[in-house]
Amino acid sequence: MSARVSVGVSLKMYFGHAEARRWFARVAELAAGHPAVASGAVECFVIPTYLQVLPAVEAFVDTPVVVGAQDVATEDSGPFTGEVSARELAEVGVRLAEVGHAERRRLFGETEAVVAKKTAAALRNGLTPVLCLGEIERVEATDAAAEVVRQLHTALDGAPGGRVMVAYEPVWAIGAQEPAPVEHIAAVARALRAAVDALPGGDGSTVIYGGSAGPGLLAALDGAVDGLFLGRFAHDPAALATVLDEAGALAALRQEVRA
Repeated sequence: MSARVSVGVSLKMYFGHAEARRWFARVAELAAGHPAVASGAVECFVIPTYLQVLPAVEAFVDTPVVVGAQDVATEDSGPFTGEVSARELAEVGVRLAEVGHAERRRLFGETEAVVAKKTAAALRNGLTPVLCLGEIERVEATDAAAEVVRQLHTALDGAPGGRVMVAYEPVWAIGAQEPAPVEHIAAVARALRAAVDALPGGDGSTVIYGGSAGPGLLAALDGAVDGLFLGRFAHDPAALATVLDEAGALAALRQEVRA
């Protein structure tokens, strides 16, 4: 387990272009002045829309903030109208690609086979997939753990080795008023951690939680996850700063344990 803690934000399609640029500027200033982010103890990543990717790369160029994409094509080039390849994303400075989010699966019919192809495309082009996994219905933690570990192995079947960021997002908790219960998240996350640690060539891989995540959750989870994947809560940079502070405290504690 790495001492580093990851905090990411997906903007989905909430911001217009000018609004996104203003948010990038504020977060760039925040990240540049945040000791844990500046030192690398906390990895901060931002995933905007495709049209906002280049302004984001520009805005964060002198900061440690990593830019990701909300999706990625299964293929590297060819007659695929409307798609954006991992090869091109890597070329312009993107380092992460969100894959398999529940909304992509539900709204656009992405199957597990498609998720596996997109995961492989990201990895073979040097991008870290932010692989979104989670059970649809609320079930016992042991059953949820078995399901998401199965999803993990299916998504990575045939993929080249490389760092993977597993985002545990129980579908029933996405957009809810509260995250899943702490005990449930911790149990599933520990099962995912064991599976991730066993991945060949997966050095640096992490397990983060998303699904109505907010302040206080990292501390409550007591090290069971390597970070959080935030949504609308982080539209306010001051709120994001609160979670970055908590992530910095967790990273410091992990460093002490390792020492």
